[in-house]
Amino acid sequence: MNEHYKQPLQRSVFYPRMEAANVLAEWGNWGGYISALAYDDPEMEYTAIRNGASVYDLTPMVKYAVQGPDALAYLNRLTVRNVARLAVGAVHYTIWCDDAGKILDDGTLFRLAENSFLICCQERHLPWLSDSAIGYNVTVAEVTENIAALSLQGPCSANVLRKMGFAIDTLKPFRMVDLPFESGNLRISRTGFTGDLGYELWCNPADALALWDGLMEAGAPWGIRPIGTHALDMARIEAGFIITNMDFIPADQALREDRVRSPFELALDWMIDWDKGHFNGRRALLAEKAKGSRWALVGLDIEGNVSTEGSIIYHDKKHEVGHITAAVWSPTTKRNLAIAQLERPYDDAKSGNLWVEVYALRELQYVKLMLKATPTKRPFFNPARRRATPPGTF
Repeated sequence: MNEHYKQPLQRSVFYPRMEAANVLAEWGNWGGYISALAYDDPEMEYTAIRNGASVYDLTPMVKYAVQGPDALAYLNRLTVRNVARLAVGAVHYTIWCDDAGKILDDGTLFRLAENSFLICCQERHLPWLSDSAIGYNVTVAEVTENIAALSLQGPCSANVLRKMGFAIDTLKPFRMVDLPFESGNLRISRTGFTGDLGYELWCNPADALALWDGLMEAGAPWGIRPIGTHALDMARIEAGFIITNMDFIPADQALREDRVRSPFELALDWMIDWDKGHFNGRRALLAEKAKGSRWALVGLDIEGNVSTEGSIIYHDKKHEVGHITAAVWSPTTKRNLAIAQLERPYDDAKSGNLWVEVYALRELQYVKLMLKATPTKRPFFNPARRRATPPGTF
């Protein structure tokens, strides 16, 4: 008898190591899996990302295998980027929209072979992907449980892989390589969600614990440590990255019509290839391009050091013009940073008099603050080591 109700959240294959390391017992739900929010000290975990090496369990990330003679044509119809430009062994960031031009999700697309791809994303979309495949000679299958994955991030991450004997010096950003490991292969992609030098490691579940143990042993001289979502969130905000259901609502999940967003409204229109042929939402997006958009996603520099997540943004301290979706006091840049959605033209022509309303806790009492906010470019943190090939030795 399957007594699944006794364990409502699935355990990643890395869970035995994660449980042993998680002295705070801080766990959360990521896509039906139990995921570590913090292990012992989120600030020190963040420090490992920026100054050493860190390991984060990516296994809960939703993964879809797309294969068949029409795989490229199918993905070109589904996503906004031109998949024909994606070389075998390469990866690109992409989005897909509904027919109204509103974003359903974002993710990374891996081209494993001429007619074989892997989609990695935040939300589950199998019904949408299957319906979109009608008329194409292609198969779409969820393979989340078939692939164990870790994110190895930080300036010393390349050193860790070198010590394990993996030849990664020629691996460029957004490229991948398959190398022998244990019972099969380890796929190493130079990708990540921290805006720093880093890699994502993909292996057979049977080899997962050997991979974790190998990384911890090899990375000991560089202070490698497992990290939770709290530390990762600090790093991704510094990198200016957005997350589904935190910075935007997927179009198929939104209950309120005004909550959905288009690529123009999330500053993702740079991906759109207008010349590749028709794709989902193209007509609606062309109309929006001609007419203009209501919203804009921007980076903000905010005075002071009080984090402002969830705060409302005002023009001239009077008129509500937007809200903050993610914020952090950045230890690396020494800036109070935020990602925000602003009504146009307060992102540009009327950006000079913006204020954020914050309620700061001061010894058991909340104090209302109005903090000056200035739109600024993302990413907030963009080190050269992220792109250097071969990676530097730190």
